[in-house]
Amino acid sequence: MSSNNGQGRSEEELRDMLHEAEERKQLWEEHFKSAKMDRRSNAEAIRNITALRGVIKTLRWSLNMTDKNGIPITHPLD
Repeated sequence: MSSNNGQGRSEEELRDMLHEAEERKQLWEEHFKSAKMDRRSNAEAIRNITALRGVIKTLRWSLNMTDKNGIPITHPLD
């Protein structure tokens, strides 16, 4: 990843991050559903899935995207 010298990220960088976050969330969901896990592994998977949901929402909001119904993404802290 390149340094922007204090400048904001480009739309392309944000879209790349969004794609990567969606892929990671999918992998964690598959892992969660695929095997019986101990309590610690289960908690880790759920934490990561939840965190990635927040990352995805924030990136979609930053990119002024809409949800599947065409409604603008609400502020990430709402």
